[in-house]
Amino acid sequence: MLDSTKYSLADFQNKGDEPIAELAKRFYEMPEDYRRRGHMNYRRVALTGSGNYITVQEPDGRVHEMSYFASNDYLNLTRHPRTIAAGRAALEKYGSGAGSVPLLGGTFDIHVELEKKVAAFKGCEDALLFSNGFGSNCGSISALLGDNGCAVCDMLVHASLLDGCKNGHIEFFLHNDMKSLEHALAKVKDKYKNILVIVDGVYSMDGDIAKLDQICDLAHAVGAIVVVDEAHATGVIGEHGRGTPEYFGLEGKVDVVAGTFSKAIGSVGGFMASSKEIINYLRFYARSYMFSTAITPQATASISAALDIIQDEPELRAKLWENIRYFRAGLDAMGLNLGDAQTAIFPIIVGDDLKVKEMCRECHEHGIYVNPVLYPAVRKRLARLRFSLMCTHTKEQLDDALNFLEYLRDKYEVVTH
Repeated sequence: MLDSTKYSLADFQNKGDEPIAELAKRFYEMPEDYRRRGHMNYRRVALTGSGNYITVQEPDGRVHEMSYFASNDYLNLTRHPRTIAAGRAALEKYGSGAGSVPLLGGTFDIHVELEKKVAAFKGCEDALLFSNGFGSNCGSISALLGDNGCAVCDMLVHASLLDGCKNGHIEFFLHNDMKSLEHALAKVKDKYKNILVIVDGVYSMDGDIAKLDQICDLAHAVGAIVVVDEAHATGVIGEHGRGTPEYFGLEGKVDVVAGTFSKAIGSVGGFMASSKEIINYLRFYARSYMFSTAITPQATASISAALDIIQDEPELRAKLWENIRYFRAGLDAMGLNLGDAQTAIFPIIVGDDLKVKEMCRECHEHGIYVNPVLYPAVRKRLARLRFSLMCTHTKEQLDDALNFLEYLRDKYEVVTH
C-alpha cells in the first residue's frame, strides 16, 4: 500500500513516460491513504453554502458545523439578500442558461448592462464577460500574447495566467522584486514587439499586494502592456473596493484589468476590462469567449447587484478589515511567519508538508475548516495553512482559531520569527 507521506502530487504528474491509465491507477492509492491518515482535506462535502459557519458531512455520514476559514467569499455576498433576489428574478425572466455563446446568440441585455458596469467600476472604457475566471484569463492572455509575444510574469501569478502564456515566450521575475522585473524587461525589450507584464493584484497564496505603481512605470517605459488580475483585490482593497488600480490611484492607467466574479463578488465568471479596441479584439480572438456559452442570467444579475452592494454598503468592507487587523495582531503576537500578508489571506507558514497535514487534521477535528497548501503548489520550505477571513466572522471564531493555532504552534514546534 502506498505511503502518502513519502510522496507529493508532483510525483504523479503526467510526464508522458507511462500510459495515463497506469499512472491514474497508481495515483488512486494516494487519496485513499490520505483518508486513512485523516489527511484528506480535499473535496470535503458541505451541506450549506458559503458563510462564516459551514455544515460538513463526513465520509461516515456524521454531520457537524465548522468555522469556515477556507472561502474567498470575503464580503459573504453569496448570501446577501440583494444578490439572491436579483438572481432569482433573472432566473424567472430569462431561464437557467444563456443557450448560446456570447458572440452569436448568447448576449442578453443584462450582459451588456453588466459589461458597462464592470468597465465603470474598473475605470476602463469597456469590458468583456466570461463564464469562468480561469477561462477568462487563459483565453484572453493567449489572444493578447499571440504566437511570438513575450509574457514577463511575476513568478507567483495564478495558474490561469500561466496557461494563457503557453504559446508565447515567458520570462519570470522574482516575486514583487522591481530590480528583477527591470532586469527581465531589459532582456526582452528589443527582442519582441509584443510584451505583456502580468501580475496579480493580490496574490492568492500569500495575501500580499503587487507594487502596481512601480510595475506600470517600468513596463510602460519599454512599451509593454500591463495586465493585472484582480481576483482577490476586487471588493477588498481600494477606498471604494475597486481593487489594486484604485489602491494606487491608477484607475484608467492600467492597460488590462482582469478578474473573477467568484471571490468577494460572490458568484462565478470572469471579466476583462480595457480600452474599447482591446475588448473588441478579445471578443473575436479569445477562444474561451468564442467557444463557451455565455454566463448564466442568474449569475449576471447577482454579480450586478453585488457590485452595487460594494458601493452602497462600505460597512461590509470595514468589518472585513476590522477582522483582518484583529486576526493579524493575534498572529503577530504568536510570532508566526505570515510572509508579507497584507489582506484577508493569511498564510501560516510551517515549512513541512507532514506537519501541515497533521495540523490541518487537528483543525478539522476541532471544528476549524482551513486549507493546507503543500508542495508543489508552494516550495517545500513554504508549506502552510491558508486562512481566509470574511466580514461575517465573529470575534469568538477568530479567538478560537487564534487559541488553537497557539496550541498547534507549540505541539508541532512551528518555527517563529
